Amino acid sequence: MFAVVALNGSGNEMKIGFLGGTFDPIHSGHLVVAEEVRTRLELALVLFVPAGQPWLKANNAISAAEHRLQMVRLAIAGKPYLELSTLELEREGPTYSVDTLRALKKKGSSNDELFFILGWDNLLDLPRWHQPVKLISLCRLVAVPRVGCPVPDLAKLENEIPGVSSRVILLDKPEIDISASVIRERVRRGLSIGSLVPEAVAEYISEHGLYR
Repeated sequence: MFAVVALNGSGNEMKIGFLGGTFDPIHSGHLVVAEEVRTRLELALVLFVPAGQPWLKANNAISAAEHRLQMVRLAIAGKPYLELSTLELEREGPTYSVDTLRALKKKGSSNDELFFILGWDNLLDLPRWHQPVKLISLCRLVAVPRVGCPVPDLAKLENEIPGVSSRVILLDKPEIDISASVIRERVRRGLSIGSLVPEAVAEYISEHGLYR
């Protein structure tokens, strides 16, 4: 088991999770991760932040923002600790997480602490991200397992991004084996996705003919 890093909070700040992604589509794994992290770290809420045009996926075609936004709304409906943020969709040009974190800091209280939820694979890729040193100064990183991904070597990451190891909370669960690309392929082939996404999301995908 991995130990959770001590949070050292003063008790006055609001602890807010930030879960970004294209959400094309949002799936049950995203919801499990959000709830697990929220519970284990005692977060006040988790923000779902659909990406505009992620710069690392600049060459990938993604569904229209209106569809991805509505699927997130449907997936988190009735879950008071999960909220939708449209910050990245409102911004023109490439989407950089560091800019979103800056914006969230400005919108919230100066005492609020942000917890950026990402997969082990994304943590390993962090040196390629835009302004990673600045990014880790704005938040704590909460890294959750990805099937087939090795445990991140924090010592190696520390050599590339000084200070990162003290900003990471490395979790050993939940381990989710669901991917949006598999869901899109199953829809294209006419296969069921009922166990992979919330029912309302499956209905929306069918109604709007997405991924066919």
